Amino acid sequence: MPQRTHRFGKSVTELFFLAAALSLLSAVVRRERRQLLLTARARKRQVRVGPRRIAASLAFATLFFAGAALSAGAGNGVVQLLDGESAATAEATTSTGTTTDEALPADPAAPEAAAVDPAAQPTDEAPADGGAASEAPAQPGQSEPAASALPAQSSVTAAVQAKLKQRARGLVSNAGQNSALAPAQDQKHHGDRSDSFHRAPAVLQSQPQAARQRFAREPEADEPGVAATIWLHRALADPTPPSRRLTPAFARRLTHVSARNHVDWALTLAVLRASGERGAAPASNGRLKVLTKRLASLRAQRNAWSSVLALEGRTTFADRTIALQNLYHALGLKALVRGYEWAKPSLSKRILNDSRISIYPGGRSDIQAGRVNVRILALIAYLAEAHGQVTVSCLISGHRLYARPGVVSAHIYGLAADISALDGTSIFGHQQPGSVTERAVRNILLLPAELQPRQVISLIGMGGPSFPLANHDDHIHVGY
Repeated sequence: MPQRTHRFGKSVTELFFLAAALSLLSAVVRRERRQLLLTARARKRQVRVGPRRIAASLAFATLFFAGAALSAGAGNGVVQLLDGESAATAEATTSTGTTTDEALPADPAAPEAAAVDPAAQPTDEAPADGGAASEAPAQPGQSEPAASALPAQSSVTAAVQAKLKQRARGLVSNAGQNSALAPAQDQKHHGDRSDSFHRAPAVLQSQPQAARQRFAREPEADEPGVAATIWLHRALADPTPPSRRLTPAFARRLTHVSARNHVDWALTLAVLRASGERGAAPASNGRLKVLTKRLASLRAQRNAWSSVLALEGRTTFADRTIALQNLYHALGLKALVRGYEWAKPSLSKRILNDSRISIYPGGRSDIQAGRVNVRILALIAYLAEAHGQVTVSCLISGHRLYARPGVVSAHIYGLAADISALDGTSIFGHQQPGSVTERAVRNILLLPAELQPRQVISLIGMGGPSFPLANHDDHIHVGY
């Protein structure tokens, strides 16, 4: 009995585990079946999407080609209509030309008389083909339209050319212009490509190059009243911006090395600047030593110009170097370090107290009031260094407001000066070649770019901003 009970319990347990396994297996099978169904549905959807896209693409392609075909057909129709209208116009024009030619007399001199008619052509020009057409009589074997077409076309072409020339000169009204262009359009429809039509002068003539270059100079260089000019005053900045000023360290090295080798510091700096060195420290300490020793060996203390000429071998280089040396002496080393505007008060005092510089009382008052630009002050001090003596006859006070009608003088803004004497010699009567005036103009033109004036007016013109005017026989006008 106990053995049977044990077997029954074991069988029940096995049946329970078997049922559980079957239920688990059925759950797995259902899950796999569900996944298979989902996968099959997804595949069916993907397969169904392809035909829809293909159908849409085919529909759009069909619409595109249908539209292109309709457009091509419509274009062909329009072309046919235009060709028909052109043919009708050509036939009408041909019939009109034939009728006109038939109405002309048979005398071969008739086209010549029509070509010479003053109502159809200007009096200063004859048609190019009229004479040849009148000299060639009509051949009996040719038809009348062919024989009469050449004189008609040549006369029309000559008339068009004459009308275009009159239009360029402003001698024809708008109505005449429209009537002159009508025959040209008829010839264009007939395929006329004659050289006389295409070589007609342009309606708008370009301004000659010489006329454009005429006003590149200062207006004062031409005769008064040539053109109305309005000058607007502009505030000029410091001629030496911070990038062009010397550094204090270089200024100290420059003076120290130059003094040790017994060479003027201004000459050393002038050689560097004339050589193209534009930086705040144009040379190293080693180069300064080499340059000053070389200048000392060339006896720069005795004759600076000859030593520079021997150094470079060019007179233009020597002239520019000496001009820069005189300018640096006139301004001082501190002005080259801190700027011209900073040095303006001290430069004004030096000019007023310099026995080499003679200035009329009104001009001295202008300088004391600070109304004169620092460029004019630097110019006066430079001329005193270059010529030994300078006489200033006009700054601001005493000068009229207008240089000429409608143009305010640069003197009024303190940007101009009149020099009446140099080195004790008057400008009046000394403006011939080789005179003091020529040397002064040359020295002014040798100034660096930051001090180059806009006007250097006397009786001598040496190019650039210098030009002669007859009313400047007693002074040199320098304006910025």
